[in-house]
Amino acid sequence: MIEIELKNIKKNYGLKNVLDGINFEAKTGERIAIVGSNGAGKSTILNIISGEENQDSGKLNIKKDATIGKLNQIYQKEKEDLLVKEFLERKFEDINSLEKEMKKLEKEMTIETNEIRLEKIINKYGKLQEQFILIGGYEMQEDYNKICSGFRFDDDILNKKYNLLSGGEKTIVNLAGILLSKPSILLLDEPTNHLDIETLEWLEEFLISYKGTILMVSHDRYFLDKVATKTILIENGKEKIYYGNYTYFLEEDERRTLAQFEKYKSQQKQIKKMKESIKTLRKFGELAKNELFFKRAKSIEKRLEKIQVIDRGRLDKKGERQKGFKLEINMQERSGKDVIEIRNLSKSFGDKILFENLNLDIMFKEKVCLIGKNGTGKSTLIKMILNQASNLNNNFSERIRIGSSVKIGYIPQEIIFDNQEETILEFFLKTYKGGETLARTILAKFMFRGEDVFKKVGKLSGGEKVRLVLLKLIQEDVNFLILDEPTNHIDIETREILEEAIKNYKGTVLFISHDRYFINALATRIIEIRDRIAKTYIGNYDNYQKIQKQKKDEN
Repeated sequence: MIEIELKNIKKNYGLKNVLDGINFEAKTGERIAIVGSNGAGKSTILNIISGEENQDSGKLNIKKDATIGKLNQIYQKEKEDLLVKEFLERKFEDINSLEKEMKKLEKEMTIETNEIRLEKIINKYGKLQEQFILIGGYEMQEDYNKICSGFRFDDDILNKKYNLLSGGEKTIVNLAGILLSKPSILLLDEPTNHLDIETLEWLEEFLISYKGTILMVSHDRYFLDKVATKTILIENGKEKIYYGNYTYFLEEDERRTLAQFEKYKSQQKQIKKMKESIKTLRKFGELAKNELFFKRAKSIEKRLEKIQVIDRGRLDKKGERQKGFKLEINMQERSGKDVIEIRNLSKSFGDKILFENLNLDIMFKEKVCLIGKNGTGKSTLIKMILNQASNLNNNFSERIRIGSSVKIGYIPQEIIFDNQEETILEFFLKTYKGGETLARTILAKFMFRGEDVFKKVGKLSGGEKVRLVLLKLIQEDVNFLILDEPTNHIDIETREILEEAIKNYKGTVLFISHDRYFINALATRIIEIRDRIAKTYIGNYDNYQKIQKQKKDEN
């Protein structure tokens, strides 16, 4: 059954046509991934379906009696000063209201002696009970426990004031609340942000078994592979539909792109021949002074005008895929063989112990991924390494040793510039000493073109911030990259460009990531912080997962 239908939906922002005639259907039980570059209009589609925005033209049909739950990327404070558990329990207001009314009727049934009135009470109770069953009243507590367990909400979180939560925590709590309300249509805008791998895997299984229809926007390719049954690419304001997950979309899109390019080449040959024929016929007409040649040339010209020229798509004239920019992270001076050596390192905050007697080594050219549940101390460990690197002469920590000739470049999880009012050009010129003209040429290669260089850094998107900081690091010639969730807030195309650059990077890399696709592409070793210690696994995420499965099977 069709739950949602979009017919020729158009949306314009100023001079830009973001959606230029979008058409697709979402059927009951489908799990649809909406993909495309940043700014393509993915979130706009979710906003139009949810009613947060109106389309300029076109028709939106939503099944009668459908309920919609939408996860946004950012949440503000609540007007009421609620605890997290109170915020979540509000999702059961209808159920609780029905339950109170049913209990009231139950009490009346025990004391009513008049048969006619008793029958009326019983009939009313029966109708309320049907409604109670329909909205999942009897499963309420089970659902609440299941979802709180899946998101690992302990008493500390549940008894915390909602308005005191961080932005990421608010998003997770809102996601839990939406799942508790069990809408028939789920609209998820970046649901994997702020979740650790363990919670991500739980969410995937939950969504796979979800009874409703799901439309999701995500840059987590592993997640899309696991959950999506259909993929819709939004490109140049139009949709392309692929009946499979993200990997199927990539393969089918490649096939379609190449097929289109072949048609384009064949048509271009035909056009070239027709143009040559027109030129030749006119030449013959002039030499022979014969009007017939000119008529034939005119006839071909008319046929040529009627040809609908096939777009060559995303491939250039040589048939190679066009990318926004190419990223090369160069390294002139290498470090010593031992980059980081940590011995018996412990860290706690108050009564909470993050890790005890932690040991790890990182060698030159390794690409090491640091994983673990949220709150296990991954970012704290990185900050301790960075503090040691900046306090070498003060012997900040004897338990952390930085190797010889190590030059660190760091990208934090949240990039905040010291001077938010500074322009891109001003920020870059503090590092680059080659002058403004050459600086603008380099910035253009990183897609900061023309007037873009005068944008204030405080107004940049997440992807733009990552690009700018990476460009700065390239100028500093670092040989040890430390990255804390580098793929947050960047689209899939930019992630792939970053992956390729790090893969070709000759230096050492230590990175935190929950992006399993990204980990698979890069990691030569995984270090997991679990139960206050660090454990090493050789290989990428698939190897790590295989070992975990073997352990589980053995137990």
